Amino acid sequence: MSEETRILSVDLGDRSYPIYIGVDLLERSDIYKNHIASKQVLVVSNVTVAPLYLDKVLSGLSGFQVETVILPDGEEYKSINTLDDIFTTLLEKRFDRGCTLVALGGGVVGDMTGFAAACYQRGVDFVQIPTTLLAQVDSSVGGKTGVNHALGKNMIGAFHQPQCVIIDTATLQTLEDRQLSAGIAEVIKYGLINDPEFFEWLEDNMDHLMEKDPLTLSYAIERSCFDKAEVVAADERESGMRALLNLGHTFGHAIETGMGYGQWLHGEAVGAGMCMAASYSKKLGWMDQLEVKRVITLIKRAGLPICPPEDISVKQFLDLMAVDKKVKDGQLRLVLMKGIGKSLVTSEFDSKALEELLYEYH
Repeated sequence: MSEETRILSVDLGDRSYPIYIGVDLLERSDIYKNHIASKQVLVVSNVTVAPLYLDKVLSGLSGFQVETVILPDGEEYKSINTLDDIFTTLLEKRFDRGCTLVALGGGVVGDMTGFAAACYQRGVDFVQIPTTLLAQVDSSVGGKTGVNHALGKNMIGAFHQPQCVIIDTATLQTLEDRQLSAGIAEVIKYGLINDPEFFEWLEDNMDHLMEKDPLTLSYAIERSCFDKAEVVAADERESGMRALLNLGHTFGHAIETGMGYGQWLHGEAVGAGMCMAASYSKKLGWMDQLEVKRVITLIKRAGLPICPPEDISVKQFLDLMAVDKKVKDGQLRLVLMKGIGKSLVTSEFDSKALEELLYEYH
């Protein structure tokens, strides 16, 4: 490996895998050869990413039997219907159970490719090549895969770990500003849940992140992946502490579903959701006004919304939150904070205060 390439590990015993972080990794044939055991490879990408990076990946995969499937771009296509395009290609090209799928794109491509890999012939290998900041710091790491349903986001899926994650930070230079902000939402999340020093670093370096400074981006990605890898290693299937990674997501998923998938980006909804979680934590007496102000200020500096849309009624919001994956035995559980870097999952909260919070945003 070159000196510029950083390698982190997600420690899951015999299912452990590396995360490669560096520049110009898409054509690195040595990485592919180390993690792809079969000759049969299906690269899944979308209409936005494929014209930019597919040729580089195909160059790195020289020597493999490679097929491609190009999906439409957008959260609204993260569905069972679109997933069938991947299965059809695999079957038409007669891919066997030793094949490997490669996800080249953002979180939607990664989630769907991983889910397809989990299902095809009851499970085949896959490799993650995330090209958005959000996917690089969040969805590509940890093995959560799936698709959306009209009644709830990510409600159909499976845990299926990749063989490796290849993060080429050069792909971020073509990222639209709105997508960059969406990714920064997940970066901020790591500081809030258990890394207060990282949150302070983000306060000091947010302007450099927004300018896509390569060194600043690289550090933010590495620190985020390190924080997530630690949580995943301790709780792979979200039986306990991994649920902390959903800070802002119960509110955020309600926004995404209520507005219609694709209207708000996932990171935008999570940004507003984290502000709501902070405000609700203050309402419960768990955070002070200064801490809440720091949270909201940083999220606003990242170019993210700090309030939910008024289009979703309080009743609709509560109904959508009730379908959240963290609901257990009919009881809604929320990820809240007792300070910056001190998050917790709890079902012991004042439901009346939650309604009051939602009404305050209308």
